[in-house]
Amino acid sequence: MTIRAILTDIEGTTSSISFVKEVLFPYARDALPGFVRLHGKEPEVRRWLDAVATEIAASACQDEVIVETLQGWIDQDRKHTALKALQGMIWDVGYRNGDYTAHLYPEVAGVLRGWHAAGLPLYVYSSGSVPAQKLFFGFSDAGDLNGLFSGNFDTEIGGKREAASYTRIAGAIGIAPGDILFLSDVVEELDAAREAGLRTVLLDRISDYPTPRIGDATHGHARVEDFSQIAP
Repeated sequence: MTIRAILTDIEGTTSSISFVKEVLFPYARDALPGFVRLHGKEPEVRRWLDAVATEIAASACQDEVIVETLQGWIDQDRKHTALKALQGMIWDVGYRNGDYTAHLYPEVAGVLRGWHAAGLPLYVYSSGSVPAQKLFFGFSDAGDLNGLFSGNFDTEIGGKREAASYTRIAGAIGIAPGDILFLSDVVEELDAAREAGLRTVLLDRISDYPTPRIGDATHGHARVEDFSQIAP
């Protein structure tokens, strides 16, 4: 295939699902009450807290209720833009304090560096906010990888299971959809990307998906088990 840009997901694709669910989510959940008490009046934080209040039809509700709602959304793994933005702010503290580094599968950094060196533009599209993405790759197990990426996208551009989101991303990148390769572990995301005209590859990592997704389960997407098997 002739590819002019690569767009990649993070969780389950470059990095283990368990890191997000077992490290990042609990950290944000535990830190939320204190974070809101300290920073709840700052404009950027207030913006997202008010968005949650509007979502739950309680524009004048107390911050404690908003925090409880956010914690419930974390437990549900809800892909809400306000939650992702606030989580990103909290994770910033954890990364900079050295409480953890972001997990990458062993081959990922080397393959990304190779693609970048070959002149292939790399982009990220994740449900995590753009600031959270930059923290993730800035404080990864392999060091700061942000310089490898030409741009980042989150759910502010649209949902990951909506074809229109990928059309918007292609427009923002300035490359025809058919010349962009999207990498994800989620078949429904790949379906949406393919509907928009992008090329697709399913990451089916054994550590995240012990039962291989083969045959009809791939929905016709090319399947690999790690980045070293991808030949753009």
